[in-house]
Amino acid sequence: MIYWLDLFGVLVFAVAGSLSAGKKRMDLFGVIVVALATALGGGTLRDLVLGCYPVFWVSDPTYLLVGSGASLLTFILARFLKPPGKLLQTADAFGLAIFTVIGAQKAMGLGISPAISAIMGVMTGVAGGMIRDVLSGEIPLILRAEIYATASLCGAAVFTGLSFYLPGNSGIIFLSVAVTLFLRLAAIHWKFSLPVFPSKE
Repeated sequence: MIYWLDLFGVLVFAVAGSLSAGKKRMDLFGVIVVALATALGGGTLRDLVLGCYPVFWVSDPTYLLVGSGASLLTFILARFLKPPGKLLQTADAFGLAIFTVIGAQKAMGLGISPAISAIMGVMTGVAGGMIRDVLSGEIPLILRAEIYATASLCGAAVFTGLSFYLPGNSGIIFLSVAVTLFLRLAAIHWKFSLPVFPSKE
């Protein structure tokens, strides 16, 4: 289940990366590069920090195929269909929620403490989006006032906390994904944000 959920996360993050590149009028190669960086960047950074070699997409090229295929399909369909206005944000929210739990679960499976596992979950969830925004010339979402990394942190905390006391309960995965997804989509819909740095200048 974790494996298929991980592939689904790669797919939706690849779509989000492709749409972001499309907004900047990139060519097909640029779209695929941004899509793969979005879909694989967070997990790659996590594996490097945890010392998991080779990284996940090197040991299993299926991740590359899914990401490239999703990017190519998005590129083709966008030439004939206008993507819904909220599709980029929605796809990004799903990817954030799934990768947060995947990252935390992998760290806990290696015997890492719950607190560090939660950080690994946030890293997995947000790093790909940061790379995408930098490549697309945008201010990364994590640096804006929007609730983004906070949603990821809440989902990761739910997963690591409950997994510590209820190991092996698959329902925790869906609950943690739902928490992250709800917080992120609620922030998008109602424009929730954290307080900004106060300054009189």
